[in-house]
Amino acid sequence: MIDEVQTGNGRTGKLYSYMHYGITPDIVSTAKGLGGGLPIGATLLGEKVEKMLGPGDHGSTYGGNPVACAAAYCVVSRLGDDFLARVQEKSDHIFSRLQGAAGIENVTGLGLMIGITTTKNNKEIVNKCIENGVLCLTAKEKVRLLPALNIEPEQLDKALDVLLEACK
Repeated sequence: MIDEVQTGNGRTGKLYSYMHYGITPDIVSTAKGLGGGLPIGATLLGEKVEKMLGPGDHGSTYGGNPVACAAAYCVVSRLGDDFLARVQEKSDHIFSRLQGAAGIENVTGLGLMIGITTTKNNKEIVNKCIENGVLCLTAKEKVRLLPALNIEPEQLDKALDVLLEACK
């Protein structure tokens, strides 16, 4: 069983993060990115467990909503090979710009789910980025980047310029 709530739906450069590792789980949970901003969650069952749940066995606050399901269909239909390849290209670009830059000790992550260890306090960096129009987060001691999967290269470079300046 794999929880793909944060890592699924193209976030890591593959449809689901487990696809990076050559495994096939029996159960996959997914949400967040699935609805493109609308609340929805889904549980995917593989052949081994497909008959474990029948109609009425599993309830959900967000399951089955026609509007959210339409959004999920729209999102999933756009996550083809070309789109996912562009996500990976953007990830590679971020890593190449950040690795070895002033104030940056380490860059980790997959796709557009990136953690950055810096020489400065991560909260100070995030606040400086926000002051300059770039929203990023903290995750423990790291600066966390979760840009939109469809971010344009120009926007990405502008945000990276702000981040790199904050890290100096």
